Amino acid sequence: MKFNRSYLLVSLFFVLNACKGSNQTSTPAEQPAQSTSQSPVDTATAGNITGVVKFAGTKPKMQKISMGADATCKMAHATDVYSEEVVVNPNNTLKYVYVYVKSGLGALKFPAPAEPVVLDQLGCLYAPHVVAIQVGQKLKIRNSDGVLHNVNARPVKNQGFNLGQPVKGMETDKSFTVPEVMIPVKCDVHPWMHGWIGVQDHPYASVTNDGGAFSLNNLPPGDYEIEAWHEKYGTATQKVTVGAKESKTIEFTFKGA
Repeated sequence: MKFNRSYLLVSLFFVLNACKGSNQTSTPAEQPAQSTSQSPVDTATAGNITGVVKFAGTKPKMQKISMGADATCKMAHATDVYSEEVVVNPNNTLKYVYVYVKSGLGALKFPAPAEPVVLDQLGCLYAPHVVAIQVGQKLKIRNSDGVLHNVNARPVKNQGFNLGQPVKGMETDKSFTVPEVMIPVKCDVHPWMHGWIGVQDHPYASVTNDGGAFSLNNLPPGDYEIEAWHEKYGTATQKVTVGAKESKTIEFTFKGA
């Protein structure tokens, strides 16, 4: 009887320790932290590239959009609405040019931002017309209109999607797995609605504003190739060297007819 009791105690000891060891190996908290959880850039030596994208030549006539086929879309605008394919700002710069670091970052790995990028459907237009997003970052697609929209994204390298949003205020999250310049987006319900998404595996991408300006901040010192992309006028590139704590200013110029 004494032998059996000791045998049971010893057996129980090994069973408990085996279970304990199994729990330790399967608990996520015990796994090593991912190296991509922090930015690899030393902010004490980081520099910046800022600039503008200018327009030269004859300013194109903007195409008027007819929204008469959908009363809700038409009523959303008090004035005429024009295509955003080419938007020349009052200071002769271009809006909606996607500017990004094309090469020069080497093997550096960057974590995806926690804050999502919002692509809204507002007044039966995509707002904004061009968006910049990072691999793994959430794209929050929102319908702010009281009308059915469908969002049809047709990438080449990433997985495409075609989703419907029939309810005002509806939101859907998507993300991308690899860099791609650029991903076209359209609405099959309203054929004039189209936009673009630029995806990078780093945070150095910008879309020019209504002053034609862009900024690529907190770059590690190095030699870079910067590319500017426009949906009608194509691409232009420049090589830029950024020193420690150095700020560089550059310009791109796209020519019309």
